[in-house]
Amino acid sequence: MKGQIRKALSGFYYVYKEGQTYQTRARGNFRKHKITPLVGDFVEFESDNLTEGYILKVFPRKNELVRPPIANIDQGVIVMSCVEPQFSTNLLDRFLVTLEYEKIQPLIYLTKTDLLTEEAYLSMQQQQAHYEAIGYQVFLPDRKMETQSLHQLSNCFKDKVTVFIGQSGVGKSTLLNKLSPELGLKTGEISDALGRGRHTTRHVELIPVAKGLVGDTPGFSSLDFQKIEPVELSKQFPELNEASKQCKFRECLHVHEPHCQVKKLVETGEIVQSRYDHYLQFLEEIENRKPMYGRNKK
Repeated sequence: MKGQIRKALSGFYYVYKEGQTYQTRARGNFRKHKITPLVGDFVEFESDNLTEGYILKVFPRKNELVRPPIANIDQGVIVMSCVEPQFSTNLLDRFLVTLEYEKIQPLIYLTKTDLLTEEAYLSMQQQQAHYEAIGYQVFLPDRKMETQSLHQLSNCFKDKVTVFIGQSGVGKSTLLNKLSPELGLKTGEISDALGRGRHTTRHVELIPVAKGLVGDTPGFSSLDFQKIEPVELSKQFPELNEASKQCKFRECLHVHEPHCQVKKLVETGEIVQSRYDHYLQFLEEIENRKPMYGRNKK
């Protein structure tokens, strides 16, 4: 039988097929071949009942994320809070680079706008304008009512697998509850001592929402770029990738090379300075990272 893993918990994989969910385990030879089934995987499995099945084969993936561990994703909703925890363009750009590299369509949703002053809200509108100019869809709810933004976001889910990613405490589960109240997902408060949220989602699960599947995943606050090579990084910044077509050198890294169109557009303000600064920071991290043997190159 062929099905899709919708949840992984405590060594069990819950495989969905034609309205039924089968509790399964992975065969021992998966470990020998260093294969770990992921939520979102399409698999071949066998089962005589709903509680005692085995996964026999994992079909090839179109993409995957390590943190959170999930596969075959169409789009990713990057949930960023405006405050508590504080909005960070650096972290947002890390998420965007990760999704771009895995060919996952990014959507940006900003939460906790009701906590903003009028001035702070105007500042977030400027951030929205910056990222929309690049080509990203950004949802910035009205400070007093977010119904319209929720409706627009839910319209994006039909027939797609969507993953919600972001720091702990930004309101991923709260947002999912608003989109689909019957879920009743647990939410947590912000830790005053740490300035970040307590983890309320303990496992990865695909949940039916608005005629699609949505992944509610554990929060995390940092990302590294273990698979991306230096020459690939600028391709994950759409505006840098477009400008690089006019650089003198084909594999220009946009640092010290002469006749670099990217640096020229940064100087004229056509490329936002913070995006270029983050590119340089990420490039340095990639160039200085420790080797990871067996890294899969794209």
